[in-house]
Amino acid sequence: MDIFITFACTILTEFVETFYRTHNYLLEHTESPVRRLLMDEINWNDRLIGIKGSRGVGKTTFLLEYAKEFFGKDNRECLYINLNHFYFTERTIIDFVAEFRAKGGKVLLIDQVFKYPDWSRELRYCYDHFPDVRIVFSGSSVMRLKEENPDLSGKVVSYNLRGFSFREFLNLMAGTAFPVYSFEEIIQDHRIIAESICSQVKPMAYFQDYLHHGYYPFFLEKRNFSENLLKTMNMMLEVDVLYIKQIEQSYLPKMRKLLYLLAISAPCAPNVSQLSKDIETSRATVMNYIKYLTDARLTNMLYTEGETFPKKPAKVYMHNTNLMYPIRPEAVNVQSVRETFFYNMLHKDHKLNLGTRNAHFMVDKEYNFKIEESLRVRNHPGIYYAVDKAETGEGNLIPLWLFGFLY
Repeated sequence: MDIFITFACTILTEFVETFYRTHNYLLEHTESPVRRLLMDEINWNDRLIGIKGSRGVGKTTFLLEYAKEFFGKDNRECLYINLNHFYFTERTIIDFVAEFRAKGGKVLLIDQVFKYPDWSRELRYCYDHFPDVRIVFSGSSVMRLKEENPDLSGKVVSYNLRGFSFREFLNLMAGTAFPVYSFEEIIQDHRIIAESICSQVKPMAYFQDYLHHGYYPFFLEKRNFSENLLKTMNMMLEVDVLYIKQIEQSYLPKMRKLLYLLAISAPCAPNVSQLSKDIETSRATVMNYIKYLTDARLTNMLYTEGETFPKKPAKVYMHNTNLMYPIRPEAVNVQSVRETFFYNMLHKDHKLNLGTRNAHFMVDKEYNFKIEESLRVRNHPGIYYAVDKAETGEGNLIPLWLFGFLY
């Protein structure tokens, strides 16, 4: 028995060293083109941190950039591991953390946490028994860390990593370093801010590219972006929705068809009865599927103030503008793109509802916004206008692109 235990410990030690070698290799070959704002928003002293985000927004790169910036290569206090590794089909997270701690490890970065069947219970065990080890893990946006994992309630602090904002895209492509502006700053000082930015670069020269392919960092890869995004969208359905929500694979065609029907008509007030006939399922299931698509960051639901799921949303939008082009590029509606951009940029830190008085959106229960093509609008008091074809604005007419500087 003692020989077996010694052998098992030796194998575990060898695997830990293998992970260290992989960690160093990845740090050498990872270069984030943009330093993400979330890096400074996270309290890295928390002992259990969950970073959620949709597939393709750069969660793995974010973890590796944290290791590089705060620890550097060859620092054995920090280690990145991927639970997709076959090693974890036989060994537990608990065993690994114990060995990592014994070797002086202090910060463990865990990727693809949902690939491990009992991950939440074991992370809770590590939290309770290894107080000197901090764990940062990544997960799908579909995961409900606290609601669906009571083991982590009150222990995990969760954050969301989003795709590139227009500000991040512009800084990358134009070599600029523009800061973030708050919603209040944009409302009050948009003309001064826009003139300052436009004195250094022409943001409108980059705006259409961002709307088409700037949200997901993998646009920098030397592959066909649309094909890559379609593949990513299918993976969101197959893994982030079906696998994590434990839905039978046989329902995938229904969900794919629902996404297609919503995409070609978004933004739309969903006709749930018709959709239930089109995909041959119940109205309740249609609503659940739309919620899953929203959790996966494929769609967004816009409600009238005071209403929320499971009620039918007033409108369904695609989550971001990039998702609108691969499905049916020849039929993308420009006004729909404008509204989707506005919703996506504000959705991070602000509450959006269906607008009143003919406005498209109500922001934070206070600001009515109408999304317009140009400055030639019938200006109504009490309504703000986010205007597409405008570098600068005046009064309540604000350039649409400037809302891409909120994060």
